[in-house]
Amino acid sequence: MDKKHISRLINKQREFFSAGKARDPAFRIGQLNALRKTVVDNEQKIFDALQRDLGKPAFESHGGETGIVIHEIDYALRHLKTWVKPKRVSLPLAYFPSKSYIIPEPYGVALIMGPWNFPFQLMLAPLVGAIASGNCALLKPSLAAPECSRLMTEIITECFDPAYISLIEGGAETAQMLLEERFDYIFFTGGSAAGRIVMTAAAKNLTPVTLELGGKNPCIVDADTHLEYTARRIVWGKFFSAGQSCVAVDYLLVDKQIKEQLVARIVQFTRDCYGPDPSSCPDYGRIVNETHFDHLSGLLGCGSLVMGGQMDRAMRYIAPTIIEGITGVEPIMQDEIFGPLLPIIEYKDLSRALEFVHNRPKPLALYFFSRNKQLQDRVLRETSSGGGCINDTVIHETSTRLPFGGEGASGIGKYHGKASFDTFTHERSIVKSSFLMDNPLRYPPYKNHLKWLKNFF
Repeated sequence: MDKKHISRLINKQREFFSAGKARDPAFRIGQLNALRKTVVDNEQKIFDALQRDLGKPAFESHGGETGIVIHEIDYALRHLKTWVKPKRVSLPLAYFPSKSYIIPEPYGVALIMGPWNFPFQLMLAPLVGAIASGNCALLKPSLAAPECSRLMTEIITECFDPAYISLIEGGAETAQMLLEERFDYIFFTGGSAAGRIVMTAAAKNLTPVTLELGGKNPCIVDADTHLEYTARRIVWGKFFSAGQSCVAVDYLLVDKQIKEQLVARIVQFTRDCYGPDPSSCPDYGRIVNETHFDHLSGLLGCGSLVMGGQMDRAMRYIAPTIIEGITGVEPIMQDEIFGPLLPIIEYKDLSRALEFVHNRPKPLALYFFSRNKQLQDRVLRETSSGGGCINDTVIHETSTRLPFGGEGASGIGKYHGKASFDTFTHERSIVKSSFLMDNPLRYPPYKNHLKWLKNFF
């Protein structure tokens, strides 16, 4: 697609937005219902596309993709009529006789750029917020998941007027052409390197952005924990979607006292989940493409292999892999892994584990396992992250009642539930004054008005 076509499409969306139809709450509700129906009607096709691109089983496809999108739509439909109402706020006496309001208004035309790892959820969940807020939107999926990208095009074309919601497929060149255009809001999900490119492009037009990035998500395990449940929840939080999740456990920091016991349970539960040969397990995913496979395979070779390590490039298969003897300086500890490789680092003192986390960029998620409430409070008090869990992994990302997003290197902005509506909404502050009277104290000459002004405020 050439630059002229992109510009024409954006101009059509601006015309649609200027006509005011997208702002109508009844229209928004109708479009959300249409999107819901389209997702439900095409769910099996979505499952099939995810299986071909990422080897996702239906359980993970619904739990991590379509189910979350449907839940986001349902939540927005239940609350939209309340969200769109102007909010009355009080004013100081100096403003009398006036009233003040905060009016939630859409930005206009939004660009939503999605990744390949959860290609439906991470494209359509932000779209729910854009629609609910009254915006038009242009979507750009990742070509790294080609089957999903093609199906997404069909779904969006079937569901929406392209002057309202449209989708453009393409690679890096298309993304660059889009970023050269002026949008009213940009919502990007992907890696930190691409996030910097998006933010730089947005700065040229002072366009507000949400950046949902990633990071090395630590999981700290205290000696005083439920070993069985801890192991199970770590295995699930690491190997769901073959570790290709922005909130996956990236590495373990484990108290030396329990490390051997915990590792043994992790190994055993991994085998319970995926069998002795995960390559034949229908519930274990695949690496998205050969390029990412090569990157992951290049991270092996450090530490001591505890489990896994088997690879098949033709099948895009990497076994669930556990590595110990890691110190923190190895290549596997430099950037987000985004795959089924789990490094384990032992610690003797929690202070050292927290220092290890502090010395790295703020992660998107942080997980801590302990029965000790004082230590739970300490970890939350002494660390920063986009979000996280105590005694669990990943599940915080799925709730419509919990804003989800990063901090610092892991992102800017939040979404999910009401936070999605707020993200795509500008809060317009309005003061409405009356002609019943006019306060003379605010006008020159001021004389002794200062003391009255202080009292009014």
